[in-house]
Amino acid sequence: MTSVHTVRPTDLVALVSYDGRVYPNEAVTRDRAGSEGSPHPLEAALEQWLSFATGRHTWISVRGATLRGLASARKRGSRAAWELDCLIDAADDDSGVLMSLLDQVAADAGRAGAEKVFLRVAAGSPAIEVACRSGFAGYLAETLFAGRGARGPAGEGLRRGGRADAYPTFRLYNTWAPERVRRAEGATFREWQASREALAQGRGTRQFVIENDGRIAGWLRIATPGEVGRFDLMADPAAPELLDSLLDAALSRLAGQSVAYTLVPEFAPGLGERLERRGFEARGEFVVLARRTSRPVAVPELAAAAPVQSLLA
Repeated sequence: MTSVHTVRPTDLVALVSYDGRVYPNEAVTRDRAGSEGSPHPLEAALEQWLSFATGRHTWISVRGATLRGLASARKRGSRAAWELDCLIDAADDDSGVLMSLLDQVAADAGRAGAEKVFLRVAAGSPAIEVACRSGFAGYLAETLFAGRGARGPAGEGLRRGGRADAYPTFRLYNTWAPERVRRAEGATFREWQASREALAQGRGTRQFVIENDGRIAGWLRIATPGEVGRFDLMADPAAPELLDSLLDAALSRLAGQSVAYTLVPEFAPGLGERLERRGFEARGEFVVLARRTSRPVAVPELAAAAPVQSLLA
């Protein structure tokens, strides 16, 4: 009989007796895209008991003493949104194992106060169909680009971003992302903050903004974890030339890294073309899916009250 539950000390038998076959981790997070930094099943299980430090939650599917599947998740910008950072299907002949894991993740996330669960997988992965059957819906396609930083223009008009720029940056996001993406990620400022992904774990992430007529028209985020550099950006579609300034700023600040990665959303084709002109290459395509853990409550329609005189008549 197969069971799905959070990892317990007794499950170490299943993990240690793993048959030696390497099963891929289907889940890809922004801070690990392009690297081999995905957690190993045993590592993910051990970190479950240190969750006060890692914030990761782990579930395992076992049949007897045999590992059938494993999933782990962590919060994004706040506990209102979780993302899967490890999803391993070791039951090649039974898609129900993966569905059970995903259902359990969503159920436990909802009980913990999360409203959404996100999952990024490689385009073409069989996990996409299983996730959709489990209630996830794909809303975004991305391409991973890799290249090198280069000394050059530092970007005109940039300044360091701060907390006061959060809401103006959300307004920029509303012009940058199409409606289907905003509906899944951030229909409100609170949802947007909760669903924001980490560019790197720990400190070292810097943000920059470009202002135009008193509003934020460009935004750049850079992280340098070790020898790898990562960045992402947004620009007002009405000012596409800002993409060049933001890219120049990013590559100049990442000139000392051995490689730089960025995920380009499908709705920004001009960004991919600009990266290719700067020597970047596409390294993979991904699909991002989301599942709500609860249904939005419809707001009742209000009607004007009848005059007191008519009520007494």
